[in-house]
Amino acid sequence: MKDLFDYCDFGDLKLNSRIVRTGLWESQREKSGNMTPDIYNRYENIAASGIGLIITELYSLYPRDTFSKYSNTIHYTQFVREARDLTDLVHVYDVPIFAQLGFVQYNKKTQQNMKIEEVTIDDIRKIQTDMIIAAQKFDFGGFDGIQLGLGNYYFLSRFINPNFNTRDDKYGGNTFNRLRIVLEMIKVIKDNTKLHINCRLNAFDGTTNGMTLTETIEIAKLLEKYGADSLQITRPRSPQFFTRENKEENPLIEATEQIINNVNIPVILGGGANSQNQINEMLNSTNIDFISMQRPFVKDPSFLVDWQIKGNGESFCKTCNNCYWKKTATCHLRSCNP
Repeated sequence: MKDLFDYCDFGDLKLNSRIVRTGLWESQREKSGNMTPDIYNRYENIAASGIGLIITELYSLYPRDTFSKYSNTIHYTQFVREARDLTDLVHVYDVPIFAQLGFVQYNKKTQQNMKIEEVTIDDIRKIQTDMIIAAQKFDFGGFDGIQLGLGNYYFLSRFINPNFNTRDDKYGGNTFNRLRIVLEMIKVIKDNTKLHINCRLNAFDGTTNGMTLTETIEIAKLLEKYGADSLQITRPRSPQFFTRENKEENPLIEATEQIINNVNIPVILGGGANSQNQINEMLNSTNIDFISMQRPFVKDPSFLVDWQIKGNGESFCKTCNNCYWKKTATCHLRSCNP
């Protein structure tokens, strides 16, 4: 029988549980970009709770990216030193931590929100170089891994999607060509850092001529072949889908199982779980071994401590999305705790 608090292997890493905390919009950074005491406190509480793996909120590749004006960025002088303080703090609890990297729009001088076909080969080289430099900063900062944002509606998720990528050069057309921008980066990052490479990938997108699960499986196999160490499966606009009003069965479960059947690297189910019994039932009725959570940690960074004590815990997060894209990583509802 699998249990969410099993000690387990995650590729070359050892985890204290099967739960992965994936960040999204949280920041609480200073205007200059520097980390605040609130950030360190939040990460220490999560690391001490019994978490298996921490994936940070988004570090935006470009400081003026439009994901959120509160997003973290790597573009300030003290980043590596402060990142080292953060990772050292998390490592005290024997918890690995990955830095999530991505961006939503590619802007060049007066050209804003460039379409995929407008991006030149020189632009592609700049994007790849910027991503590789960011990975090196994460490596210097003590992170155990990097999560490449290839899912949701980040720029690279659109680049690999046939619905958005209509290029007719070697970076467009078939699946391999559309993924080439990522595969080339993975090789260089693997050659120049010690980072575990995780790719956050849409299972499907539901758009006309867009990504299907069949193509996602092909992409997953290519990512593994070219050096990716693990995957996290998500969907576009994931927080908007996983709300208390939506009673639809989580379609990512079946999709994640199919992807797991086709690769030999760890695969994380992204989102949709909020109780201990629900997670354990899923672990033992599917081939899924790792499950990520995000908003429950906004409600209470230490909730896993109570789950270990009670044995049948349930998150007090109501998945209402009132915390979404706010300035601080705070639940804005009145406390639901008994």
